Amino acid sequence: MMMTTLLPNPTDPRLSRTVEGVDEHGQSKSISVIEERPLTIYLNSQEIVTAMTIGDHPTYLALGFLLNQGMLSATDQVTGIDYDEELEVAVVRTAGITNVEDKLEKKTRTSGCAVGTVFGDMMAGLDGLRLPDTPVHTSTFYDLSYQINHTPSLYMETGAIHGSALCQGLQVLAYVEDVGRHNAVDKIAGWMHLNDIPAADKVLYTTGRLTSEMVIKTALMGIPTLISRSGFTAWGVDIAQQVGLTLIGRMRGKKFTCLSGQHRLVFDQDLSKIPDEEKKMRRKGAGHD
Repeated sequence: MMMTTLLPNPTDPRLSRTVEGVDEHGQSKSISVIEERPLTIYLNSQEIVTAMTIGDHPTYLALGFLLNQGMLSATDQVTGIDYDEELEVAVVRTAGITNVEDKLEKKTRTSGCAVGTVFGDMMAGLDGLRLPDTPVHTSTFYDLSYQINHTPSLYMETGAIHGSALCQGLQVLAYVEDVGRHNAVDKIAGWMHLNDIPAADKVLYTTGRLTSEMVIKTALMGIPTLISRSGFTAWGVDIAQQVGLTLIGRMRGKKFTCLSGQHRLVFDQDLSKIPDEEKKMRRKGAGHD
């Protein structure tokens, strides 16, 4: 079955608006700024969290959040996802009763922008996890990076936003954005679950820092390779090494640094054919949050 690629929609009037101001010369200036709105997520009758988001793909975000927090497992039968735009509420419904009380007893604030919240033990689910040893060719990194950085997006229009892209080979399957990098990854997780997308041969590209939270989410999704233009945190690297995740950061122009999972890399790119990154690259500054 042919699947439609999920891409940003920078022309959606709900996601940004024009604000009038002045520049450094005192001259009038109009700029487009990203919208933020709350989304309250329920699991059956239990209220779980209210997240700040740009408001697109609320069903993917709600489902992906619950999956990535371990409140839903891949075997739980999701019977429906209801979204009320006026109330700004998404309700994920399952066939059976799901016990989330233990997860709600402990809350940990993370370093994610827009205040990411992780419930319960952040390391839950990683014990014994080993990601598939699918090889990845370095030549694909440069092509994917170019595609993502030149795709029309809200970042190009407004800044102040992060993106995550699910890739297979040279194809970008899904590219989503949000004010928090963790929200963008959760949307990817929800989209993958609803479309039965296998993870073993995929690469996840993010514009955000490679923190412990980003590494944990990627590992629990079963994706073996995570790439970013931005840098690393030490705990993120430690966890990636524990589960064997290929972790690539600071990917700019010809350069990248791999701090975990080097065994998957196939170095097939002729670097002499890769141009140096432009000083005023359109995504300059992405990922610094």
